Amino acid sequence: HVQLVESGGGLVQPGGSLTLSCAASGFTLSSYWMYWVRQAPGKEREWISSILTPGTTSYADSVKGRFTISRDNAKNTLYLQMNSLKSEDTALYYCARFRLVSTSNQFFDYWGQGTQVTVS
Repeated sequence: HVQLVESGGGLVQPGGSLTLSCAASGFTLSSYWMYWVRQAPGKEREWISSILTPGTTSYADSVKGRFTISRDNAKNTLYLQMNSLKSEDTALYYCARFRLVSTSNQFFDYWGQGTQVTVS
């Protein structure tokens, strides 16, 4: 039974930091591409960071240099360290598992329930 459970969200002042966690169960986290995606009120979901199976990381321009994605293979947990938070970072943050079946068949197959981050 695959499950992703996020935690670590909360209310933080501008310039502050938070670390989000995404505990995975039912599969080995390091065997999949994993993503952090956020959705602000009234806006579409926005990809913000990913970590591929070899450990290669990528970031959206909006968070580059401020956010760091990582994983702990022993704990089977994904993290997002967020520094220098801004009001525009306020959103519901999700972790998601990505499946690349082929170049024409790729999708997110599992999502967590989300954790709210409010910067104010």
